[in-house]
Amino acid sequence: MTGTSSCHPRVISTARQWWKDHLSEDGFLRTLRRFVATLWQFARESTPAQRRQRYGDIDYDWDHRVDTTSANVAWQNRLLGLFHSPYQPSEPALFHEMLTNLSAEIDIRAFTLIDIGSGKGRVLLMASAYPFRRILGAELLPALHRIAQENIRKYKSPSQQCFAIESICGDACHFEFPPEPAVLYLFNPLPEAGLLELLNNLERSLREQPRPAYVLYHNPQLEHALEQCAHFRRIARAPQYSIYATIP
Repeated sequence: MTGTSSCHPRVISTARQWWKDHLSEDGFLRTLRRFVATLWQFARESTPAQRRQRYGDIDYDWDHRVDTTSANVAWQNRLLGLFHSPYQPSEPALFHEMLTNLSAEIDIRAFTLIDIGSGKGRVLLMASAYPFRRILGAELLPALHRIAQENIRKYKSPSQQCFAIESICGDACHFEFPPEPAVLYLFNPLPEAGLLELLNNLERSLREQPRPAYVLYHNPQLEHALEQCAHFRRIARAPQYSIYATIP
């Protein structure tokens, strides 16, 4: 995937592909139940009360004059997110806790931070408070990617240490990892099949060009996928995240 790649997923084609993928694994009845549950979840989260609740993450936006909240994501993108991974911004305090723990392990000036499923770019902005070599985000949905680009353009903070920030629009499963030391940030951006494909691509890249890499996995619901990776071992665990590192 290149920085100029574009993607225009549509609800019908995405739902059709989701159905096809699950049908082959789960059979018709189980797939139908999951499909109905997904639509019910979307309907439930579309109520005015639920929308007001999503505005609970807006403090960061007020402080920095950006738009990273999940409350004003258009219904089409929210529904697409349910068939991939729902958009949910990372909580600043927890993100900085992860970065503080990681900074005790490495000199992050040599590393590129890569946020898979970067949405509106909140993690990219928060990460710029640390002296990373550069910061990259990969987002599937063009509407969220465009907002991320605008946020990057407008963002100003006296704590900013990294100014090389880029949002890329494309399928994370086909992300081409840059040949440099990397910190990969995951907040459940993909279903299990997609995550396994992403990790296979990462391990292939590490075999071709050995280098240190770390994974910050927030809300690690599919942690077993990382545990299967021969190149990584867990070096830290907290109630809401795990940190993995390449095996020397």
